[in-house]
Amino acid sequence: MIKRPQGPSGTLVVLEHTSKILQGNPLDDAHVRKLGVWLPPQYDGDGSGTRRFPVLYDLVGFTGTGLSHTSWKPFGDNVPERAARLIHEKKMGPAIIVFPDCFTSLGGNQYINSSAIGNYADYLTREIIPFVDREFRTLASREHRGCFGKSSGGYGSIIHGMKYAQYWGAIANHSGDAYFDFVYWHDWPNTINELAKHREPKRKAGAYNVLRESTRKNVAAGLDDGRIQRFLDQAWKKEKLSSAEGHCMMNLCMAATYDPDPKVPLGFRVPFNLESGELIERRWQHWRAHDPVNLVAQYRANLKTLRGIYIDCGWRDQYHIHYGSRILSKRLAVAGIRHTYEEFDDNHSDIDYRMDVSLPFLYKHLK
Repeated sequence: MIKRPQGPSGTLVVLEHTSKILQGNPLDDAHVRKLGVWLPPQYDGDGSGTRRFPVLYDLVGFTGTGLSHTSWKPFGDNVPERAARLIHEKKMGPAIIVFPDCFTSLGGNQYINSSAIGNYADYLTREIIPFVDREFRTLASREHRGCFGKSSGGYGSIIHGMKYAQYWGAIANHSGDAYFDFVYWHDWPNTINELAKHREPKRKAGAYNVLRESTRKNVAAGLDDGRIQRFLDQAWKKEKLSSAEGHCMMNLCMAATYDPDPKVPLGFRVPFNLESGELIERRWQHWRAHDPVNLVAQYRANLKTLRGIYIDCGWRDQYHIHYGSRILSKRLAVAGIRHTYEEFDDNHSDIDYRMDVSLPFLYKHLK
């Protein structure tokens, strides 16, 4: 049965924004970007042209871009359709929804500043928020502004609630990356295998001097010995990546996010020895410093100022994020930070239906 929209659909406006902050970014990604803004039916419906609205920012997951959430979706609603339906059903009131484009050549974004990727936290908070507040009738204060997202977008939401609380009144985090020792670590052996295909000289069967190979300066320090650049050069020429290549790209993007270093090749380091597979403890500590489960105490005061915190995760998440979500909720509770945490019987994939819970939650706390 094909679902038919009920009630007014609202209006999607697509603007072009020229960013000064992204200009000259390390990956040479575009600094002129499309920005989607969905206006609820009530924006022009009352005829007065004076009513102002709370604003929700949609932070998409890895490999996504803002406008992808406005595209046709089979067997379900895209985000504008979902919001319009929820408003029609009186489950939430009218709000403006913003769809920023934060895609990068490394496949995605964690919505924080990185010298290896670009300053995307600043892009959102110092450019896009003021731009939207100037162009549209928003309730232009943090008390009426929230962000939400899934996976990398969920990570971005909780991190913004921690580090950039002066901009946000409430956040919703669906299956956001947390407890990096589970969510990323388990896939690094596959990433190392994928990068080994680009090792030079090519391997030959026979004796292998692991002491010599694994203690080479670059490899032991988490630096690229050329194989990462060769992998990226090949991947950037393709229209379709294999699952292994896609996950390798994701881990490299995370390395560029969590352990950037402008003084080294590619501008970032990796946390495992690319020959022996051994953890490089100093590098992994840089990753753990960005893990939400390790940041609750540091940002307790900021989190307490939020009007609402919503977190959920499927208890069959194939990336094991439900464990990170549980630890995050536990540490929030111990710190005395009010929040709502829910779990549901599903995995990490195709869970946009959970916005039926989070969007009304955000509106309730931001109206």
